[in-house]
Amino acid sequence: MSEQEMMAGILDSYPYPIVFVDGDFVIRYLNRYAKYHYYQERGYSDLIGHSLFDCHDSEQAKARIRSAWEGICRNGKEVFIGVNARNQRIYMQGVRGANGQLIGFFERFELNLQK
Repeated sequence: MSEQEMMAGILDSYPYPIVFVDGDFVIRYLNRYAKYHYYQERGYSDLIGHSLFDCHDSEQAKARIRSAWEGICRNGKEVFIGVNARNQRIYMQGVRGANGQLIGFFERFELNLQK
């Protein structure tokens, strides 16, 4: 089993969408829950290789994502984005390559247990 197969298996076992985006806001990876969410539920097709902003319609959402990325670049800390209609908390987390440089970020969703 390759490292890539192992990592895809781990990410696909996480029960919420995970979307990896490079530093130019291009989607590079969707786990199986993200594919289901964006392709089956929201009606998008083949987002890999396309801008993250293709699936974020409002200028407010785009500005929030850009601002969060700038914050990650400054301090490397995870950023809470908000709560979606499914009551899932959305976070952005920076990803560093082998050399320690930021290569992008991933959006992850979690069940919001706070009321």
